[in-house]
Amino acid sequence: MPRTAWPTSSDPSAAAGRAADNERGRTPRNRASRARERAVQWLFLAPALLYMALFFGYPMVKNVVMSFQNYSISSLYTGSAPFAGLVNYRAIFSSGLFGKFVVNTAIFTLASLAVQFALGLALALFFSRRFPLAGPIRALLLLPWLVPMVASATVWRWMLGQDDGVVNRILEAVHLGPAGGVPWLSSTGAALAAVTIVNIWVGVPFNMVILYSGLREIPVDVYEAAAIDGVGPLTRLRYITWPLLRPVTTVVLVLGFIYTVKVIDIILVVTGGGPAYASQTLAVESYQLSFKTFLFGQGAAMGNILILVSLLFALVYLRFNRSLASSDGDL
Repeated sequence: MPRTAWPTSSDPSAAAGRAADNERGRTPRNRASRARERAVQWLFLAPALLYMALFFGYPMVKNVVMSFQNYSISSLYTGSAPFAGLVNYRAIFSSGLFGKFVVNTAIFTLASLAVQFALGLALALFFSRRFPLAGPIRALLLLPWLVPMVASATVWRWMLGQDDGVVNRILEAVHLGPAGGVPWLSSTGAALAAVTIVNIWVGVPFNMVILYSGLREIPVDVYEAAAIDGVGPLTRLRYITWPLLRPVTTVVLVLGFIYTVKVIDIILVVTGGGPAYASQTLAVESYQLSFKTFLFGQGAAMGNILILVSLLFALVYLRFNRSLASSDGDL
């Protein structure tokens, strides 16, 4: 009876296979260990995932569903909201004021972002140098960011008053304003500028703090080497500070856009979106559709449009920033 040839430890192919399995972690003991590690990881992530699903996922899904329903006040009591298809979206896009709201939102957002970032970067560069009382002064500049928005907007509404407002008094004192004062709150040409100024005042501290933190992470040796080589301040800013600060800049601009495009409280308190919709933005219109005219379906549809705009901006900017970083690396 012939003997069966069983693979032994001296078999080169079997030994090679076991060695490959050991390197790849395919042994039963390694597989069980990795499975336990994954289970523990998911166990630690479970509370965060549950929180995200309940307080972020469910509201977003509910908002999307509501935008396709005829949701009214009676729906709050009966729970019945008939399916309406694209009626809410058609009502928004066919409105004669939708284009005006888009333009107002674009001007308000882009102007706020540009000025906030420029002033925040200038202040961050200024405070990156050591001088007496730098810490207390920097802490005082954080007050606009710490004060509640409604309180800040209420104070600014008084300051922008045409007759007794502090802003007009200062402009008249330096001979920059008209004799009767600028009608910040009652003029269709100045209302959007007024709420933009208030939003810039609120957002500058956020930009300053984040950019200042980014500047502190840049190695001092790089600036010292550039100074030894005779590199000027503007050249250092262009070729050292700006490229090394780009990751922080991305965070500041993306978060600033998402925050600014959904600003409601400042506009409602200062101008109420008026006069004649001059300072009405998409976010304010979404709020008023839902809680003033009680057209919850149209308000949800407007909110979805804002979410989509924010996602598109983030994706486009991140793609542009990545391509710019790769081109700099090629250089």
